[in-house]
Amino acid sequence: MSAIITSRFVSRLTRDTLALILAGGRGTRLKHLTLWRTKPATPFGGKYRIIDFPLSNCINSGIRRVCVLTQYKAHSLIKHIQRGWGFLRGEFGEFVELLPAQQRLNEESWYKGTADAVHQNLDIIRSHDPKFVLILAGDHIYKMDYGPMLAHHVEHEADVTIGCVEVPQERAQEFGVLTLNERDEVIGLVEKPQTPETLPGRDNVSLASMGIYIFSTEFLYQQLAKDARREESQHDFARDILPRLLGKNRVFAYPFHDVQTKAQNYWRDVGTVDAFWEANMELVGIDPELDLYDDRWPIWTYQDHAPPAKFVFDDEDRRGMAVDSMIADGCIISGGYVNHSMLFQRVQVHSYVKLRDAVVLPGTDIGRNSRLQRVIMERGCMIPPGTVIGENPEEDARRFHRTEKGVVLVTPEMLGQEFHHGS
Repeated sequence: MSAIITSRFVSRLTRDTLALILAGGRGTRLKHLTLWRTKPATPFGGKYRIIDFPLSNCINSGIRRVCVLTQYKAHSLIKHIQRGWGFLRGEFGEFVELLPAQQRLNEESWYKGTADAVHQNLDIIRSHDPKFVLILAGDHIYKMDYGPMLAHHVEHEADVTIGCVEVPQERAQEFGVLTLNERDEVIGLVEKPQTPETLPGRDNVSLASMGIYIFSTEFLYQQLAKDARREESQHDFARDILPRLLGKNRVFAYPFHDVQTKAQNYWRDVGTVDAFWEANMELVGIDPELDLYDDRWPIWTYQDHAPPAKFVFDDEDRRGMAVDSMIADGCIISGGYVNHSMLFQRVQVHSYVKLRDAVVLPGTDIGRNSRLQRVIMERGCMIPPGTVIGENPEEDARRFHRTEKGVVLVTPEMLGQEFHHGS
């Protein structure tokens, strides 16, 4: 198939696709970062929210009919989408719709699982009359063109196609693990196994589901109806619907590889405090795997209209400067030193502060003479002058949340600041 025909083929498929982004998860492993927000609404990368990545993937892939299913503590997520994702033109059939849990089928229950969330919105899905339904997790960081995956789905005459990535076996317990035959058909799927199966000839690598599924629409309707009638079901795609299809229907895997090099592309599940800190720190590096500066695949978001970042004072002992760091708009580095850190919007660093290996969420104020390292500062923290974090593990664990890898998460509540400064 020629490049021109392939391009037209893919664009027709994307036009016939409705994307559903599942964004209702609690994200409990992120601890206090999801105390006031759902996981997809968590800030990431200096100016974005996690939800911006699957949304941008849809827009950049040519999929411009998107529904976002929300449930848990969704206010900041809803506000973000309303402010930042209202640029699509409804008169052209483009939209990002919000589908909050609203007991559409059962007045006694909210969304019970991922499959139930989709099932409860079947009337809305039917009204859009898609040929394919692309189901996405709203809480992963990656850049992906969904067009080739749709083409793979059609070319293999699949009922379902599952996006997958290779992960180290020691981390595979966190995911659904796939087993494939020589034709890339899925013959096994176990959700969060204690002893994950590895790839043939590679004892340290497992194949994990990305939480990305393409369904042929009528087939999806049939399977959701069957699952809804099963009283023993948890009404979840990975635990219930997909395992029952294996050996009976055409379920294929789509490995997430670069089309040219066949190397695995960047994909992160920032589901723990350590993973969240590490993924942000990766971006501060000289040549990170995730290129946020790629104009060919922009990550769209709501733009906070803040003034440029500002660095003040140039005395020998008080110099406002940042090295090997990412500094967002509205920040003021006032005589403090920032090293290998990521500062989100409107962070203020006062004189004589030493900040290293830090992820600082918006609106944080760091008082004079503070020394902070290997920290995540939640939005709106007011750090008192002279605060020291990251040097005394016992003291950090007593006052804050300290991970096994030594990352310290600090929130306004931990500092005795009962008023939470937004989400």
